[in-house]
Amino acid sequence: MEKSVFLEDLDAFAYREALASGEAIVLIPVGSLEQHGPHLPLGTDTILSSYFAEGVARRLGAMVAQPIAYGYKSQQKSGGGNHLPGTVSLDGATLIGVARNLVKSFLNQGVRHVVFINGHFENYQFLYEGIDLALDELGIAPGAKQSVLLLSYWDFVSQDTLTQVYPEGFPGWDIEHGGVLETSLMLHLEPARVAMGRLVDGPAAVLPRFDRLPVVPERTPATGCLSSAAGSSAAKGAVLYGQVVEDLAADLASELVREPTPAAVPA
Repeated sequence: MEKSVFLEDLDAFAYREALASGEAIVLIPVGSLEQHGPHLPLGTDTILSSYFAEGVARRLGAMVAQPIAYGYKSQQKSGGGNHLPGTVSLDGATLIGVARNLVKSFLNQGVRHVVFINGHFENYQFLYEGIDLALDELGIAPGAKQSVLLLSYWDFVSQDTLTQVYPEGFPGWDIEHGGVLETSLMLHLEPARVAMGRLVDGPAAVLPRFDRLPVVPERTPATGCLSSAAGSSAAKGAVLYGQVVEDLAADLASELVREPTPAAVPA
């Protein structure tokens, strides 16, 4: 049976042994509880970031912490909006505090590198602020051996992969919410959680180039999705997952690991 990479499955003494190497890497998936239309579960962002963290951890010999399963407020132009039922959010100060405390705890215990793998667009700058505050409080300055990395998994999707997944042309990241990318990944990784029979095909959202507060609810499509997931498939999800894990693991190995340990990407 394949050994678990998740911290929740380790006992304290096994974790202590991992820290003793002085090279321990902990990956923290970050997602949200957010509506993703009628065909995807509310936990989609957390599910996907956790799978990417697992795939990368197996290649690097790293460990995966429990995810941050709530995210910053969904915005109308990227997630449909915080006004939609099913979206339960944290304010910025809370998310900053969670990131700050996790960084301080792991680095104080002797973890060499912490990597946040983000799966919810709106989280990014609040995670950045929490990391920056923690490093300042710990006195970890430029050039230190310990470090924290922050990334969003979609930034590792290659142009070649986009061409395969969107043969008629990629519509753009700004409307990829509940669309082909997330749906295909879920069909590959957690098909039982996808209700393709409930998928609603329709035109992509047309939103202004500004944010208006409070939001104008009718500007968000009735489905809550910003683009159609028609054309999604498990095969496309396999291409996306395999390519992102491979490239992400290679980048992290180059940045953090002295002697990377290759391993097969889990299906």
